[in-house]
Amino acid sequence: MIVDSAIYRDGKRVAGPADLSDALEEARATGDAFLWVGMHEPTEKEFEHVSSEFGLHPLAVEDALTAHQRPKLEVYDDSLFVVLKPVLYDVRRDTVTTGELMVFVGDSFVVTVRHGQGGALAPVRSRLEREADVLRHGPTAVLYAVSDMVVDHYIEVAAELQADLEELETEVFQPDGGDPRNTAARIYGFKRQVLEFRRATAPLAQPMARLAGPGVPFVHEHSRPFFRDVADHLTKANEYVEGLDRLLSDALSAHLAQMGVRQNDDMRKISAWAAMAAVPTMVAGIYGMNFSHMPELGWRLGYPGVLLLMGLTVWGLHRLFKRRGWL
Repeated sequence: MIVDSAIYRDGKRVAGPADLSDALEEARATGDAFLWVGMHEPTEKEFEHVSSEFGLHPLAVEDALTAHQRPKLEVYDDSLFVVLKPVLYDVRRDTVTTGELMVFVGDSFVVTVRHGQGGALAPVRSRLEREADVLRHGPTAVLYAVSDMVVDHYIEVAAELQADLEELETEVFQPDGGDPRNTAARIYGFKRQVLEFRRATAPLAQPMARLAGPGVPFVHEHSRPFFRDVADHLTKANEYVEGLDRLLSDALSAHLAQMGVRQNDDMRKISAWAAMAAVPTMVAGIYGMNFSHMPELGWRLGYPGVLLLMGLTVWGLHRLFKRRGWL
């Protein structure tokens, strides 16, 4: 469905025809205006009308309808096609979800197509309408503002992930260690969320670099510094993601090492108690074989003596294992 449609002339929103064909014709006639059409999850029939009016390339139209695209920049004869992936982070569930935002840029028009809950463009449109100097750059201004909004939100999400990662690190390194299986599952789950985040940020670096450089049609020359700024912010976001991934790998390695140390401690304790239990078991086993000729068999204090021997032996082993830290 079409969420909003407007003509912008000299950096200001002006009234125009409701029909898209008439509005585009009016924008092209003046030479200093452009038409911005915003759509949210359009059906094939709804988008067919828009694509025919603006002459959009069929391959780009197919990508815009099916979604599930990687971030990219495609250059066609009559337009640019840019795919962005806005990111949302649910703090309560610790889940990263990505939407899709497609931007078609032509000589006198911009068409934005949004899929999913992320990347709402109403705030972007409102902000641009208050910044006439930016809007005077034409359709490129919309592409810059949308890209800037998406990339800036990457940094916000990265900061939230960083805060949650610090909590997870505290859980990993706490003295009691918590439930090892639950901690390992949380680390793996967190790595999956970072991987989903990386799929949105990493592929976008090349399109932003191309938009910041020369040779891309439909991009206003004075807009390149703005795209360089977006590319710088994207680099920062990618560095955040790389750092998160490394820290998660280190946390997982530390958790597995701690589990190994705990298992070794448990095995030492088990071995110590087994050794202390083995001595009286051996002595009792020998004296339980009922042979006639056995040491101290006819001695009145033989039975208490054997018990005392077993007790002293166990006590000595306990002291030895205690000093070595096995118990």
